[in-house]
Amino acid sequence: MKGAIGLPLFRGFSGYRPEWLRNDISAGVSIAAVGLPSAIAYPAIAGLPPETGIYASIAAAIAYAIFGESHRLTVGPDAAAMTVIAAAITTIVAAMPAGVPADRVAIAAMLALCVGMFCFVARILRLGVLATFLSRPILVGFFAGISVSILIGQLGRMTGTKLEADGLVLPLMEFATKLNLIHWPTVALTAAMFGVLVAAKAVRSPVPGPVVVVTLAVVLSVVFDLPSRGIATVGDIPRGLPGLSFPTLSAISPESMLFGAAAIFLVSFGSGIVTARSFGARTGDPVDANRELIGLGSAQIAAGMFGAFPISFSDSRTAINLSVGGRSQLASLVSAAVLMAALLFLNDALRILPVAALAAILVSAALSLIDIKELRAIWRINPIEFVFALIAMGGAISFGVLNGVIIAIAATLVHLLRGMMFPRDAFLGRIPGHDGFYKMHRFAEAQAVPGFVVWILEGSLLFFNADYVRARLGKIAEELPEHIRWFVIDAGAIAQMDSTAAGMLEDVHADFQKRGIQLCFAELHAEARTLFERAGLIDRISTAHIYDDVEDALQAYRALGRDKL
Repeated sequence: MKGAIGLPLFRGFSGYRPEWLRNDISAGVSIAAVGLPSAIAYPAIAGLPPETGIYASIAAAIAYAIFGESHRLTVGPDAAAMTVIAAAITTIVAAMPAGVPADRVAIAAMLALCVGMFCFVARILRLGVLATFLSRPILVGFFAGISVSILIGQLGRMTGTKLEADGLVLPLMEFATKLNLIHWPTVALTAAMFGVLVAAKAVRSPVPGPVVVVTLAVVLSVVFDLPSRGIATVGDIPRGLPGLSFPTLSAISPESMLFGAAAIFLVSFGSGIVTARSFGARTGDPVDANRELIGLGSAQIAAGMFGAFPISFSDSRTAINLSVGGRSQLASLVSAAVLMAALLFLNDALRILPVAALAAILVSAALSLIDIKELRAIWRINPIEFVFALIAMGGAISFGVLNGVIIAIAATLVHLLRGMMFPRDAFLGRIPGHDGFYKMHRFAEAQAVPGFVVWILEGSLLFFNADYVRARLGKIAEELPEHIRWFVIDAGAIAQMDSTAAGMLEDVHADFQKRGIQLCFAELHAEARTLFERAGLIDRISTAHIYDDVEDALQAYRALGRDKL
């Protein structure tokens, strides 16, 4: 279904059947039960009040249900994205003039709006490919790094001490000076709640661990009057539903806002699409990154307009949705309705919820971001990618989360360029009794045609690897036997060429001419041929030595009567 402006509407309900209703309602209630603890806990990472997480879970879920593409994916607060949001807010606040009060909620809401606009612009430009810009190894390493940031950020809540420093190192230094202020009942409660989470996971409890922890913590708070014992609680949460508003900010740096939003967009969209595709593969539902940009962008805008923060696809909520049997986005709407009811009727229970319980949930979430199994797999499959994972992890730990995003992107670029700077090449030969040409290093029976060399380059030929290819061809030319007369470059595997490559090949042609060797090209694609014509390289080589395929080149060479098979 499409609206008047051509936007996809209610695609998550397409093909709906009445028999899905029961499962969708059960799934929605389960999603809300699992999402409520994280919705209250995650805002603490960015220094935001707990209700903002509930607002995000409600507004974003409704928007995605209307504009989203998938039947079963759910959106909501995400621990990894929350850490980037925290870093972005800190950077924006630091850039504000001294003495100007910082409204962190308004800043978070504006970030959500900016991230939503990034999603829409990316959709218009069909930049869904950005979802794969941060490779899986880079993301695994980056998430492991930001998990450390989350753990350090919870030191104060876990121990009942007040830490004012920001970052990674300074809070540790401050904590070391306040060891005598540790509130041991808070430490004991945190440890007990974390133990409950571990036990629930170990026994595969039908009731999710965070739900057990929140319920148990509220009961303990009532029975033992924990606030009177110095254990901090969540405190007042506004009763009622969030109101529609547009955040207004002054004295902020547009550059820091846009930079922060861009970092959040890359991390939330990149990691979110990885989540979406992993669940899509499980259910058989394909995931189109470009289409998902509309649903995700709408969810971000909705979160911002209702005083919340940027969200992402939620792996825990989606997993619950699938496990209970949710079949459409009605489950998300039911979840939003249950969370609305929680705001209206469970306010008193949430108010006395110990902060230590939320800290335990966040610590558990942080530890879950460290995927040791995946790191081992990366090491086994490709040690080089493992190194880049460590670089991304070290960047987030050593230089902060936002700088860690830059380092992760830089590591991705270096990884891509490294593979492209040194393209593989091979010599091709004939196998007696078979058509075509074969790589001589892979097929021992492949033989070179006397006087005729076929060489294939696999990869793009651009400015950053032109010198390497030039040196490689120069070395080959020096080692060629004297009887070689034709050197054919099979260009079928060269995806791209640029003007630098054309100039380099002109030098190679001149070098080969001095050696009495004719340089030829086969399977040159149309764009490269046009480039050669504009550079004048076709005229120098002659169109007679540009062949549709290697077989045509061989026939032309045989016509000279020089070969002897």
